[in-house]
Amino acid sequence: MRRTARLRLTLLYSGLFLLAAVVLVTLIYFLVVYSPFPGPPTAPTAPGGLDLPVPEPQVKEQHAESLRRLLVNSLVALAVMAFASVLLGRLMAGRVLRPLGDMTATVRRITADRLDRRLAASGPDDELKELADTFDELLDRLEAAFTAQRRFVANASHELRTPLTLQQAMVEIALTDSTADAGSLRAVLERLLANGKHQERLIEALLTLARSQQGLHHRQPLDLAAIAGQALDQRGDQGVRVEPALRPAPASGDRALLERLVANLLDNAARHNVPDGWIKVTTAVEGGRPTLRISNSGPVIPPERVPTLLQPFQRLETGRRATGDGLGLGLSIVAAIVQAHHGTLDARALPGGGLEVTVSLITR
Repeated sequence: MRRTARLRLTLLYSGLFLLAAVVLVTLIYFLVVYSPFPGPPTAPTAPGGLDLPVPEPQVKEQHAESLRRLLVNSLVALAVMAFASVLLGRLMAGRVLRPLGDMTATVRRITADRLDRRLAASGPDDELKELADTFDELLDRLEAAFTAQRRFVANASHELRTPLTLQQAMVEIALTDSTADAGSLRAVLERLLANGKHQERLIEALLTLARSQQGLHHRQPLDLAAIAGQALDQRGDQGVRVEPALRPAPASGDRALLERLVANLLDNAARHNVPDGWIKVTTAVEGGRPTLRISNSGPVIPPERVPTLLQPFQRLETGRRATGDGLGLGLSIVAAIVQAHHGTLDARALPGGGLEVTVSLITR
């Protein structure tokens, strides 16, 4: 026989009830036998209603017979109540577990393609409703994750397919052109090489994003000021005024990922800027946490568009075309690295144009 939750609850309810009944019967019996408050003795009567003295052995026999009848009647009542307790226990267990049965049936109908279903439990605000609400919140997160994954796969497929299609078209045109000379073929090869480098950068960015989302395998002590200073030295002068204010910001984490974080933020600030623009880089310890803040001038960004810029392959369409060939992965990689370090990321649009990104890490 399968030990279901209903059976276990039935046995539990019945067992507890029977135990209480046995204790009650035993207590009544012992109170009758050894009562600490005995009543006044009654004069025994002889048969026929005559008040004649009755021998003491007969009195004891009558008392023992009364105790036996009391015990037998109590055991009969106990048996009846045991049967009733099993029925009532099964009934009550069924009523208590009925919401779980409905939840189980709903969960069985939920699949990867039907994550929009919810338990939506009603009734009193008890543990079962709390469990259902928690499961609904889990489904909300799963649905959002599945939707983001499908969108990411579709965008990644498009980003990878477009360069391949372009490469194939360039090769076919070059092969069908009977008048092509060495110069034109060389130009085609250079375009193919540039396209291949773009694909290499895209694949490297996707691998970095995947690695960041897996979490950290090891941490090491480091300083955000040193990492930011090294990144600024490597970039050199790119026609944008850089205003560094680097104060010590000791932290711990994956140095390679944090170097990519700083590089992506600087690259994003330089690419989405204006002529004679500026970039401000600040590191410090704020509120007991190492903090990196990078802001830049640039086109005006609608505040409601800022959260979408942290998602993969999301580019801001402005009146001015951004310089370079951005992949649409820079800020999403930054967000993934911050999440892997259990830090916080705050991005806000500046009133005069541009973006300010603040990264705060935890110290361990």
